[in-house]
Amino acid sequence: MLSKSLQKAAQDYRFQIASYAILTFYGYFTIGLSLAVLPIFIHQTLGFNTIIAGAVIGSQYIMTFFMRAYAGTIVDKKGPKPAIIISMICFILTGILLWAAFSNSSSPLLALSLLAVSRLLTGCGEGMVGASPINWAILRVGEQHTSTAISYNGIFNYSSMAIGAPLGVLMSLHLGNWSIALLTTLVGLIGLITTINKKALYAISKEVRNSFFSVLKSVAPFGTGLALAGIGFGTISTFITLYYNYKGWENAAICITCFSTMFVLGRFVLTGSINKIGGVKIALYSMLIESVGLLLISFAPTPFVTIIGAAITGLGFSMVFPALGVEAVKSASSANKGAALGAYGLFIDISLGISGPLVGLVAKQFGMNYIFPFSLILVLSGVVVCIFLQKSKRNS
Repeated sequence: MLSKSLQKAAQDYRFQIASYAILTFYGYFTIGLSLAVLPIFIHQTLGFNTIIAGAVIGSQYIMTFFMRAYAGTIVDKKGPKPAIIISMICFILTGILLWAAFSNSSSPLLALSLLAVSRLLTGCGEGMVGASPINWAILRVGEQHTSTAISYNGIFNYSSMAIGAPLGVLMSLHLGNWSIALLTTLVGLIGLITTINKKALYAISKEVRNSFFSVLKSVAPFGTGLALAGIGFGTISTFITLYYNYKGWENAAICITCFSTMFVLGRFVLTGSINKIGGVKIALYSMLIESVGLLLISFAPTPFVTIIGAAITGLGFSMVFPALGVEAVKSASSANKGAALGAYGLFIDISLGISGPLVGLVAKQFGMNYIFPFSLILVLSGVVVCIFLQKSKRNS
């Protein structure tokens, strides 16, 4: 009887976490829809080079960087609900601007400008929704379920892109780019209605709230490891379609789907390992696995090997965020948990923001064949960071 009660309690808190993580799904589904379409649209349809394409896509993550800090402040003071409402409004506006950009493809500069603004709005929406559902879930089920909340949020995040990226390509081919814009707007509207109908929650703490930059400093060692690991994902998400095009291969979106599928599988299977083994160790092992995947992509002779490499990369990257995230949250007081998650999330935004123009520069100067070896070197640098973190943990 007791065993059944415990099972019911476990299922209950997981369901509650999932009910908040679905908001992440709505947000990142809208991002995933255009993920594999925009680089080709900018490069081939509008005629701009890979650096411009990477910079426009990367501007989204730079905007996310600035909005994370604001989102963390809102969450700690007013709760996660207002932040997520703002994010869904941004995704609705993004869909409208995407429609305007696709409709003006005959005017490349105008279309690029509209896309640039749409990426900034997407970045604003991503910054607001990024860690807010995690905080909302933790407020609902308790801090003891932090690792599960982070993991579930990532599952909904990347499963949304695993569905959204190939769906966006199919819609572009069979219906036209306008359909991507329309669905982006509709999903943003669904997310807004869902958020408005949820009960607002916020933390009550007598502890002093530290400045955001003070919190940022405390999570920086963990965030640095995350940022270096994120370069692999940033390269795949931004450049895999151009890489396939360079190789003369088709169906690049399958790589994003396999990456995301293995990412989700890793989160489901390995979430409990963080509390058992330790966040830093799990992050270190994960980056080593991610490195193997990038190594395969770097020297893949066929699309099939590239797909396997993307899948292994997704499995490796899957546990980096929650593993180092748990350690980052532990470093903050209860009054600064929202700011800590927001500050920690900044590092993945930095990673994805610079990976576009940086890897685009590598592609332009040295050729497409060098982009994944370059990413591999940076991820291995993240392994070194984790080794130092583990040594520091032992010494303390």
